[in-house]
Amino acid sequence: MKDIITLGIESSCDETSVAVVKNGREVLSNVINTQIAIHTQFGGVVPEIASRKHIENISDVTEAALKQAGITFDNVDVIACTYGPGLVGALLVGVSYAKALSYAIDRPLVGTNHIEGHIAANYITNTKLEPPFLCLVISGGHTHLVHIKDYKNYEVLGKTRDDAIGEAFDKVARVIGLGYPGGPKVDSLAKEGVPNIQLPKTRFENLDFSFSGIKTAVINLHHKTPDINKADLCASFEKTITEELLENTLEASKKIGVKKIALAGGVSANSYIRSSFENLKTKGFEIYYPELKLCTDNAAMIASAGYYNFINGNISDLTLNAVPNLKLG
Repeated sequence: MKDIITLGIESSCDETSVAVVKNGREVLSNVINTQIAIHTQFGGVVPEIASRKHIENISDVTEAALKQAGITFDNVDVIACTYGPGLVGALLVGVSYAKALSYAIDRPLVGTNHIEGHIAANYITNTKLEPPFLCLVISGGHTHLVHIKDYKNYEVLGKTRDDAIGEAFDKVARVIGLGYPGGPKVDSLAKEGVPNIQLPKTRFENLDFSFSGIKTAVINLHHKTPDINKADLCASFEKTITEELLENTLEASKKIGVKKIALAGGVSANSYIRSSFENLKTKGFEIYYPELKLCTDNAAMIASAGYYNFINGNISDLTLNAVPNLKLG
């Protein structure tokens, strides 16, 4: 069987990334141009600035990815790009570039769901992982509990009703003065604290999540108690939010009869969350997560997801457009 080389393009938020992946699992290159330093001064991503930077960077990043992989456009079999969800201006840069490239070099185009990309990051790190499994997608913009029935057959079992988990981390970090990006900073400070502060958890009859209550509780505590121990507050926030993730995931596992669980998304890099899920191995669960560099937005995960779209016949045409609120499934 002929190897399939996929060129992946990711521009949904503030990372301009292009990758070359062979057969959906072997990364030949994965170049990421991050804008974190630019947006840090604003305390978060400024969409218009992100879009402009994508325009400036995408050609150079593509050239670097091809060079690192040791190939030319002649070796590319398919082009996969993120077309949603994400910031509409940022998405349009990647989609437009991918469409132009597809036309210029006469290669098939595959529009790829960003959330599918996060899930597919697990296929790169865990090359033997195959569906079915349960995936907890936790990132700056998304919180989904998904039953991966097959490579292209997903069932969303639960999702957040308000803030995404990464958004909650960022807002807590901003309020207590840690800055942006909040997730890594909260994780780091929590290691110095003790989870001794009672915080609320939200439970629904189904498997949905809610993080606005705990976020608001942390903010109110900080305002009302200026001398509160910030490390203890971070540790308590992290512990409580992880308990909510675990409770819903274990309930979903029992419901569908699957004990193979994967984590995905930027928040899956959190050390406390990882260790808490890792402990489930003692109870007979199989636990998977991407290596740290594949947790945040990158094009290798888009190339992997795009490959599975391609071999299943899901090919886009040149009318492909950005869909900022694209749903999974």
